[in-house]
Amino acid sequence: MTALRDILVRQVMANGPMTLADFMAACLMHPQHGYYSTRDPLGAAGDFTTAPEISQMFGELVGLCLAQSWMDQGAPSPFVLAELGPGRGTLMADILRATARVPGFHDAARLHLVETSPKLRTEQAGRLPQATWHDSVEDLPEGPIFLVANEFFDALPVRQFQRAGEAWQERVVGLDDAGTLALGLAAPAPQPGLAHRLQDTRDGDIVETCAPAQAITATLGARIARHGGLALIVDYGDWRSLGDTLQALQGHKAANPLATPGESDLTTHVDFEALATAAAPATHTLLTPQGVFLERLGITARAQALAQRLSGEALDSHIAAHRRLTHPAEMGSLFKTIALLPQGSPPPPGLELRATP
Repeated sequence: MTALRDILVRQVMANGPMTLADFMAACLMHPQHGYYSTRDPLGAAGDFTTAPEISQMFGELVGLCLAQSWMDQGAPSPFVLAELGPGRGTLMADILRATARVPGFHDAARLHLVETSPKLRTEQAGRLPQATWHDSVEDLPEGPIFLVANEFFDALPVRQFQRAGEAWQERVVGLDDAGTLALGLAAPAPQPGLAHRLQDTRDGDIVETCAPAQAITATLGARIARHGGLALIVDYGDWRSLGDTLQALQGHKAANPLATPGESDLTTHVDFEALATAAAPATHTLLTPQGVFLERLGITARAQALAQRLSGEALDSHIAAHRRLTHPAEMGSLFKTIALLPQGSPPPPGLELRATP
């Protein structure tokens, strides 16, 4: 039982079942009881660990990737260096350290972070005091933008639709006979936005949609096409959504997403096709596994260089971190990378453009 659970139960009793997106939004961002509003979720004391927290190598390579793209696009000055959902600020701190010797990069960069959690903003300010914070992508200043979003889109609220013949039934959060929060199905209805998914789904299949993610990439794509720049997105998911991917993590273990609202992290797999489509007129690279991306950037050589100064448990931990980031059985295949960039610009290091028909 949680305070937020009682609020949501009363809301359902008064208004009827809510969409899964509304449920997720409340669980994650309720001002008083939301998961991200009340805690630092990262690390051993939290509920999950992200790539930048596993090893400095991740941020270093991402930083050099951004810097090379900046140079490839003529080294614009000034430019917006941005991150969506910066966590503790670890990734951006590593990016800045790795790019410190890139001529002109720091002088031209204006650091902007998009973060809605007051708790995490405080964490970020300790590492990145020069940053300016924003509540949304739309608030970022105009101009060339070089942006990274690592494990950001997976936490945005989704709606789920289950196919029923030529129509769809939305999965909603209501109450069961015992008054407990439970998933159910709304009445079948046409969904014009899912008309193309009738070609690759069958009755009973579930498709997830994320309007906030598409709105964000539409904004980024328009700005990149207008001013130049790059958006590097790293997250877990696939090219096209299929199936129920909602999951909850609590204490680094899987949990029931409906059991303790506001006390566990809720995520879904990212539909990269929807992001890439929404980003037009900007173009996009091929979707690439994280392990392949990092290996192309030289993570093994960097790991070997760092290992020369380590021994004992520190060396063992370093080797394990390299494996965790790159091995197909760990984060290497589950996590994917894609970049949004202007038409005609060279792809960033580690990624490839789509073949021209």
